[in-house]
Parts: sequence; C-alpha cells; structure tokens
Amino acid sequence: MGMEIDRADGRTANQIRPLSCSRGVLNRAHGSASWSQGETKVLAAVYGPKAGTKKNENPEKACIEVIWKPKTGQIGKQEKENEMIVRRTLQSICLLTVHPNTTTSVIIQVVNDDGALLPCAINAACAALVDAGIPMKHLAVAICCCLGESKYVLLDPDKSEEQKMKASVHLVFPNTLHSVIPKEEESSKAGDEPLECGIITSVAHGTLEVEDYMRCVKRGRAAGAKLSEYLRRSFQPN
Repeated sequence: MGMEIDRADGRTANQIRPLSCSRGVLNRAHGSASWSQGETKVLAAVYGPKAGTKKNENPEKACIEVIWKPKTGQIGKQEKENEMIVRRTLQSICLLTVHPNTTTSVIIQVVNDDGALLPCAINAACAALVDAGIPMKHLAVAICCCLGESKYVLLDPDKSEEQKMKASVHLVFPNTLHSVIPKEEESSKAGDEPLECGIITSVAHGTLEVEDYMRCVKRGRAAGAKLSEYLRRSFQPN
C-alpha cells in the first residue's frame, strides 16, 4: 500500500528530498548553518553563550532562546509555537550545566518554505550549534511524516503534499553520534534509556490513530538514520 503513491517530484513514499547543509555561512555569528531539504531552506545563527540568563530561568543552567524570523511579514501564532518546539528540542540535547548562568540565542531565518519547515529548522539549528561549539549530549535529526486520506504515510512532504494531508507528525530523534559525547560522560549516563529508542520531540497535527502514529514513527526513524548518516558526513572536517 505504501509504494504506489505518485508524488509530483517522482519520489517514493519513503524518500526524503535532496539534502544540503553548509556551516559557517555567517561571519558575525558564533556559529551558523544553512539547511535545505528540496526547496525548503532555513538559515540558523547562534550567538553566545552570553553572561546572564533570561528572567524566570534557572541561573544554575544555561538558557537557550530561539527567535523565529519568517520569510516575510509578522511573527504569528504558528511561529511562536515553532520557537517553543525548537527551544525545547535544543534544551534537551545541549549540556546546559557546562555554561551556567548564560544565554545562547538561536536565530532561525526562513529562506523558503516548501513544506516540512519545522524539521528543517531543527536540523539547521543543530548544525549551527555544532558550528558554534556549544556542548551537546548528542545531535538530533528531525523529519516530518504525513498521513493521507487512505492511510498512506509520506515522508518529508513538500508544500502541495502537506496541504492535502489529513494529519502530520513532526519527529525528532537523537542522532547516535557517539563522537559528540566524551567517553567518560557516556558511562555515567548508563541509567538513561538508550538513544536508539528515544524520541526527543513529537508534534502531531490533525487526527491520528495510535497505529498510524506508530507507522509514522517507524518510517520516521528509518529516515532519521539516513539523516544521521548525512549529518555525520557533513560534519567531518573537509
């Protein structure tokens, strides 16, 4: 049932769009990256860590703020929600105890939105944090899965596909990139669940039955492995 779907760009249901990532694209930022999946492109810039946390934040930990800049127009409800999701995701992968009482700002600039914008933004933000040398427990990879009327699952939808779908799930998986974690820290985290089975973030829109959600997670995880592999290659020094 999954494979015969005709997609305008000729992809199979499980295929993600061509990926492109460059780091160090902005001179003034402490870290930056551009990330694109097909025609969707996001630029992320990292400034900090700067001394002091935002009010109501725990000074014993580092604070991360995310500022979402749409391609045009004012920031609305959707952008605010995106800021919150990206922020929570980044907080869960960064080692917040390394630079206590500091704030790191992550600016997300939407260059072009042709579907699956939020996962692209998370992928861009992760790459920018690595570029800035912010200490992280592990990287994360984000993917969007959509559910069509006849229950088929499409990965990494473009804008036209997104608009036709009855539900979508944005998933963020830990990238099992052990090179990011110093060896001595790895053993002390033995009590945590293994990274492979974890989901860092899951945001669903529309109505999804549990089995459909589980199918999305399964497809998403397989795509996450491909994204991880791509990240690993793009982060190796040239």
